[in-house]
Amino acid sequence: MRIAVLLILLVATLQAAAQTYPDKPVRLIVPLSAGSAVDTLARIPAQKLGELWGQQVVVDNRVGANGIIGTEAAAKAPPDGYTLLLTNDAALATSPALYPKLPYDPLRDFAPITLAASIPVILVVHSGQPFTSVRELIDYAKTNPGRLHYASGGNGSAQHVPMEMFKQAAGIDLVHVPYKGLAPAFNDVVAGQIPMMFTGLSNAPQHIKAGRIRALAIGSARRSSAMSDLPTMQEAGVAGFDYAAWAGFLAPAGTPAPIVQKLNTDLARVLAAPDVREKLGALGFELAPGTPAEFGELIRRDIVKIGKVVRDAGIRVD
Repeated sequence: MRIAVLLILLVATLQAAAQTYPDKPVRLIVPLSAGSAVDTLARIPAQKLGELWGQQVVVDNRVGANGIIGTEAAAKAPPDGYTLLLTNDAALATSPALYPKLPYDPLRDFAPITLAASIPVILVVHSGQPFTSVRELIDYAKTNPGRLHYASGGNGSAQHVPMEMFKQAAGIDLVHVPYKGLAPAFNDVVAGQIPMMFTGLSNAPQHIKAGRIRALAIGSARRSSAMSDLPTMQEAGVAGFDYAAWAGFLAPAGTPAPIVQKLNTDLARVLAAPDVREKLGALGFELAPGTPAEFGELIRRDIVKIGKVVRDAGIRVD
């Protein structure tokens, strides 16, 4: 009886805390640099949350080690709702396969709040290449094994992983050329120095319109409203291919469930605002908030899926 009473009192205390939360500024850790896609995705909702709560939401860019430093800082923060994390699939799903001694466990050390957005990637080729479809690219690669090169922003990057998935699914041999960052890799594809790559949807439209590069397919299982005429990789003949980068909000493990639920509700409200959807949609984000359980399942699923790609391809960090 005493334990039951204590549990009731604890639940009541947590619910009361959630009703008054937040009563001071909230820190939102972003483990990537200012101006990056994830940083942009953080700042617009952070401003809206601040207006909704009457409390400042401070974006804290903790940069370094491919997002590991900032993600670790969030994992070790007090679980009181006043330190949150917005990070991407690289830190939560790819890094566990690349780093054997990761200083955080993406499943054990965090309480998922909500997926914020998926970030579609598209397969682009320089306009001077002889193929105009995924099927033609595959046929060319099979006829010329090891002669086609592709660029990425580095080993294990959001450009490297989907191309290795493509290679494995299509049974083709492509040569990886890693760069130190997305920008120089993409610039060399646009200039024709490298034949192709996967890149974020928002990077490409102006170069496609100018005729410098050609988009062949989008990596996600569904078409994007931003490029509705672009087929998915599955529609283009690569069975089972489904890849999109993503970013989501988390709190340190142990954050009270009522606070996590309030955060989920308020973030869903903010991300549904028409001006937020318009601004972030124009940048290529597909806003997709959901439940904490759904986001947790996405993390678990991608750890398995991306881990297999990394192991099968023998991907190693520099």
